[in-house]
Amino acid sequence: MAAPSLEIAILDVTGMKCAGCVRAVENELKQCQGVATATVNLAIEVATVEYESGALQPSTLATTLTEAGFPSHLRVSDSTLDPADPQNSDRLDFQAQRQIESQRQLWRLAMAIALLLLSGIGHLDQLGQLNLPVLSNLGFTNIWFHCGLATVALLIPGRSMLIDGWRGLRRNAPNMNTLVSMGTLTAYITSLVALLVPQLGWECFFDEPVMLVGFILLGRTLEQQARNRAASAFQSLLALQPKVARLMKGRSEQEKGEQREERGKQKEQGEPCNQNSYPDRSTLLTSDFIEIPADRVRLGEWLQVIPGDKVPVDGEVVIGQTTVDESMLTGEAIPVIKQPGDLVAAGTLNQTGTIALRATRTGKETTLAHIIALVEAAQARKAPIQNLADTIAGYFTYGVMTIAFLTFLFWYLVGSQLWGDALMQIGQHAMSAGHTMSHSSLSTPHSSPFVLSLKLAIAVLVIACPCALGLATPTAILVGSGIGAERGLLIRGGDVLERVHQLDTVIFDKTGTLTTGKPIITDCIVLESGQRSAVSDQQRECNYQPSAVSGQQTDSSSGAPHIGFPTQAPSLTLASSASSPASTDPFSPLHPFTPHTLLQLAASVESGTRHPLAIAIQQQAQQESLELLAARAFLTAPGLGVAAIVTLTETTVDVSVAIGTQAWLAQHGVTVNEAATTAARSLLQAGKTVVYVAVDGALAGLIAVTDTLRPDAIETVAALKAMGLTVMLLTGDQLDSARAIAQPLALNPDHILASVLPEGKAQAIAALQAQGHKIAMVGDGINDSPALTQADVGIALHSGTDVAVETAGIVLMRDRLTDVVESIRLSHATFNKIRQNLFWAFAYNVLGIPLAAGLLVPTAGLLLSPAAAGAMMALSSVSVVSNSLLLYLTFPTSSRAGNAR
Repeated sequence: MAAPSLEIAILDVTGMKCAGCVRAVENELKQCQGVATATVNLAIEVATVEYESGALQPSTLATTLTEAGFPSHLRVSDSTLDPADPQNSDRLDFQAQRQIESQRQLWRLAMAIALLLLSGIGHLDQLGQLNLPVLSNLGFTNIWFHCGLATVALLIPGRSMLIDGWRGLRRNAPNMNTLVSMGTLTAYITSLVALLVPQLGWECFFDEPVMLVGFILLGRTLEQQARNRAASAFQSLLALQPKVARLMKGRSEQEKGEQREERGKQKEQGEPCNQNSYPDRSTLLTSDFIEIPADRVRLGEWLQVIPGDKVPVDGEVVIGQTTVDESMLTGEAIPVIKQPGDLVAAGTLNQTGTIALRATRTGKETTLAHIIALVEAAQARKAPIQNLADTIAGYFTYGVMTIAFLTFLFWYLVGSQLWGDALMQIGQHAMSAGHTMSHSSLSTPHSSPFVLSLKLAIAVLVIACPCALGLATPTAILVGSGIGAERGLLIRGGDVLERVHQLDTVIFDKTGTLTTGKPIITDCIVLESGQRSAVSDQQRECNYQPSAVSGQQTDSSSGAPHIGFPTQAPSLTLASSASSPASTDPFSPLHPFTPHTLLQLAASVESGTRHPLAIAIQQQAQQESLELLAARAFLTAPGLGVAAIVTLTETTVDVSVAIGTQAWLAQHGVTVNEAATTAARSLLQAGKTVVYVAVDGALAGLIAVTDTLRPDAIETVAALKAMGLTVMLLTGDQLDSARAIAQPLALNPDHILASVLPEGKAQAIAALQAQGHKIAMVGDGINDSPALTQADVGIALHSGTDVAVETAGIVLMRDRLTDVVESIRLSHATFNKIRQNLFWAFAYNVLGIPLAAGLLVPTAGLLLSPAAAGAMMALSSVSVVSNSLLLYLTFPTSSRAGNAR
């Protein structure tokens, strides 16, 4: 039975304060019927849910979380909502609600600080010999005044904290607010009892609740600011999404009539119809248009883009010429000239001219939308190293409450008996200094064992910081993925970061990865009649200079039809056509057989493929003004070659032509003698790829193709070696050709894997993994996809095929090979930040909780007040986020601007 298809829902979730909240939200989602997986990111307050298609309505997930105390909304496209619907209006205002909540947080902080200052003023006369009678006259030193301050602090700025803490406890999912609320309420109630029943002789410490609320709100505000800074790169990416498009009102009837007329002329002249070939259409740029939401543009519609506008969708320029700033996509600051036929991407900036474009990708299919989706997915995916923190977070608050209760019992029943005098003295000086005031209206209180034990328990409650555990991984990934997006490095998630950290080997594909992917014809060798299996002294050779071929963008989606040795291939009989005249010379219909004839036949057969070698042959034929011959019955074997029946124009004779590897020809009975093999080997040793051409079952000639190394290939390989990584070459080319490419890269001959078919690449990587190696595979073509999937980390160049990009763990948007090094550096740096954050979060709690529990009281006489514990807790989460922001120092803004390294 087939597994049910899964869909993804993204929820914006509020109300989460710590790792315990994250676990509670995940548990609520996983309990919903049909949910397969649920991942929650505390740093960006987003939940990503995979659920069985049709098993539930995504809106029920948001309802479930909201009822559980975590107000949530389903994230959907704004254009799909009806603002008139009250429910949809709430969704559209969700971000506004967050901004309002942030403003309320600042207001609560301001009020808490004001209360803290008033409380501090009341203690100025306790500082040394400072005596300020005016404070007493104004009532600042009155205990009832401080009781009022504590009451206001809990009821106004601390109210939301108390309510959220109670809700968490009630739903059996206590969180950080639960711990803080228990601590502040215990301090307040104890002080209130001491005030109302002075006969107990307890001290009043109303300042503790005020200070706790103030410090915690200050810490959360700083934490939120740091989180906003961490998310700034991603928010900038979201801001690139165009909101409006100018839809040209149809293509006017006049333009459509001109189009039909032009097509009629092309048909009469026997020319192929060119969809984008029209009479002068520049007047269309001034035609009427209507503004529509960019995500409502449909495929094929024409849009007007004026200077200063963002390109609304991916499209093809059909009218006009301009320059476009593509730095958001490629990182390159130099504008690119765009003319009719050129492609433009959504979010790029039109600079100098008005253009019309035809939409080719819209909505979620645009390049920018894919980048945003990749970054969002990366932020949602956790690193496996986070699993331990998540497990601990589920029990953390219960553990802390238990430790706090045991702390109180120990010090009240045991500790006060063992170290009574020392405890009283320490408590009087360390904990009560500045908090226990000798008010005129009350007798001077003393530090009782009960109150001191209670203060120690409160310190344990408020010093614990589950928030640091929850922020350790997501903030580092948030910053790292944001930096990567600005640099054109898309890292898919924390699990990828962890695997990159374990790498010891990097394997490169050759064609289109280490090389430019733009091969050029260098040699065209024709065999004399009667010497079809050998190369004689009378062979004719034409040499093409590399500069003779214009560059063209690689398209390797058809695989590698010329490279590799087969295990089995489709069968095609290559024999003289029945229409060919009887002759002992199979090439007689082609007489005279010249290099141009060989190239013309090869280009005609290759017209059905788009592999880089095929493109090179077609380009050279076009440059030589050779007309393509009619061909049919194409047969393509990926990794081997192509065959077809070609009709000669003048004689209308059909000939069978096969072009590809020596193994491809051998499978169809075409022999290659030693002389031809020797000639081919000399070409291979020169770093060229040899393409064999057979006509009617006999070897007709050789075509040599070369593909130059990328300018940054040598630098990239050297940098990877300097990082301690082993660099290997994996190619379908023969060994001699592969060695010629590897030589300038200074690769070890043992690190060259040659003559490997596409399906064999994944097997080669699996064999290395079986030896214990951790492999990264760098490729660009569809034939690299199995290897990218098999590798521990797949790295794809964005100029490659969509399949390669989708299967890779890291995508390099700038098509720059040195970015392989940068992506590994960024991954290492980000993962190191994750480990540092987790270490600090664990170390803080492991050391801080025993310190607050009075571990050092017997030996060092060190006692931590609740206020100091609260300040430490507030700063702990801030320190985790701040440590993640230090990544910006490793990858400074000047580097992220897109300049070359």
